[in-house]
Amino acid sequence: MLRHCDASHFTLWFVSREPLTELKLHLGEQAYPLQDTDLYHVPLGQHAHQYLVTLSRPELLTPNSVTSYQVFAAQHGDIFAAINQLNYGQAAMPSLRFTPQLTHICHGSCRNPHHHSDDALVAADARLSQIIESNLDERPALIMLSGDQVYVDDIAGPMLCAIGQVIELLGLNHELFEGANIQGSQDIRYRPEGLYQRHKNLLPHTQYPAKTALWHWYRNHPIFTSSIAENHLVSLSEVIALYLLTWSPELWDLVNIPRDVEGLTPSHSARWRKEWQHLLAFKAGLKQVRRFMAHIPVYMMFDDHDITDDWNLTAKWEQAAYEHAFSKRIIGNALIGYVLFQGLGNAPDKFSKEIRPLLDAFFKQPQAKLQDELIDQLLQFEQWHYTLDTFPKLVVLDIRTRRWRSESNLAKPSGLMDWEALMDLQQELLGQSKVIIVSPAPMFGVKLIEAVQRTATLMGASLLVDAENWMAHPGAANSLLSIFMHRKTPEQFVILSGDVHYSFAYDIGIRFRRSSPQIYQITCSGIKNQFPEKLLPLFDKLNGWFYGHFSPLNLLTKRKRLLIRGRRPNGEPSKRLVNRSGIGILTLADNGAPTKNRCFTWRYE
Repeated sequence: MLRHCDASHFTLWFVSREPLTELKLHLGEQAYPLQDTDLYHVPLGQHAHQYLVTLSRPELLTPNSVTSYQVFAAQHGDIFAAINQLNYGQAAMPSLRFTPQLTHICHGSCRNPHHHSDDALVAADARLSQIIESNLDERPALIMLSGDQVYVDDIAGPMLCAIGQVIELLGLNHELFEGANIQGSQDIRYRPEGLYQRHKNLLPHTQYPAKTALWHWYRNHPIFTSSIAENHLVSLSEVIALYLLTWSPELWDLVNIPRDVEGLTPSHSARWRKEWQHLLAFKAGLKQVRRFMAHIPVYMMFDDHDITDDWNLTAKWEQAAYEHAFSKRIIGNALIGYVLFQGLGNAPDKFSKEIRPLLDAFFKQPQAKLQDELIDQLLQFEQWHYTLDTFPKLVVLDIRTRRWRSESNLAKPSGLMDWEALMDLQQELLGQSKVIIVSPAPMFGVKLIEAVQRTATLMGASLLVDAENWMAHPGAANSLLSIFMHRKTPEQFVILSGDVHYSFAYDIGIRFRRSSPQIYQITCSGIKNQFPEKLLPLFDKLNGWFYGHFSPLNLLTKRKRLLIRGRRPNGEPSKRLVNRSGIGILTLADNGAPTKNRCFTWRYE
């Protein structure tokens, strides 16, 4: 998988079954023997070794030209040569095209392997195979995955069975637990009787009430609040296996997942067969997904399901989760997985001082003490966000770990970014004429759905409806809006989002202001997920009735100073929301303005 690439950086991520020696990178005609400073090796297990090539040289990549790459090892030669279906057309090796000016961007989020929808990354590969030789200018500069690359809290029964087999195949490390009803991960069983039961038998519960209308919510209620947490992952080895199964076609050939299993209830048996069928289709497209990611630089940011549903949604949830040793370990293990498989490749230098020494110490000698020290450091880490020095500048936000907690009620949703984080964002924007902001959750969402979430919050049920949006917290909402209204911030904003499992686009301006900045909210979600199909058309109609462009109810919202107009997909007169899996394909003009926004079979006109 290609990761961060620019004029002076080349980043490549891969996992091998054995340690490799004397690695050498070929970029076009140039050969670079990889030194310790150019290569980061993490022994995930006995037969799983993660490598991150982080080569930094002046003028390493020539802008707007195609550069092929190969990696050689002393014992194997070209380590990618024998990989089936890795290259396009007649090419003998993978390649990349570094483009400092962003003209074509792919973006999306929410890829759930056992969801019934199609995997849009497979369609992205099919599109790239058509244009990679014939139309160089349409080759995407990058793909931005803005959250829920994996679903740690929503695992299919057959996937959990595969995870158990991968742990044994790769010799992944076991760990000891504190505060759990089992001694450690070695006691976890993956037989049928243990499937779909973790929310009852394994996951921790709260032990105190809350002063809300639904006070029973916090007494002896699961800390991990996903409604489908029956197979929620708990150990680090499970998280590692999940990531590898999400991206690796080879592992699926080494595991045996039967269509029918004994020992399940009739309802769980039916669920198993349905999930098995969807996973069969998912794994069939993994070679194409890998090929796409080997040719386009991939950037990522976490959202809730990468760690757990409702992650840091309220201060009350944080109190329950981090004061319990076992739930803290579960969250920490998912964060370690994010660092290894996502975070390190976004901005490698950010992790070199504080995080990598702790990672090295832990994987060199896996111990509970070292694991807890690593988790403590990750929970305090505040450098998950990053920027790309492109035109327009691309700013990727962390809306999960620097939350603005409610001052009135700890059970109310926290703001997605606190005041200090928002001021840091404003500093990044100063002096820029155009900017692309990646916010995992839409900054400007569907007002009706936000009203439903607000009503649920007033009833004390914010966790039931995932009541997190930029307007949910007054301080965060007002600070965000002031950034857009500030006269020294950019003249043009393109906001890329996901999370909500449906797609839409808004054109936004500031009321009663002649020199209003141009703001575009573009939401594409999910890659392999959808909103409940019968519910979204109803929300779409009601939102048009109550919060349409000319509705006076808009003047009663926090966004009353903004003029928001929803675009119509395919020119449909009464539709604003699209509910199907897809990858957003954003085309930008030379001045950074979006000229075309597609999500495969539909288009905003």
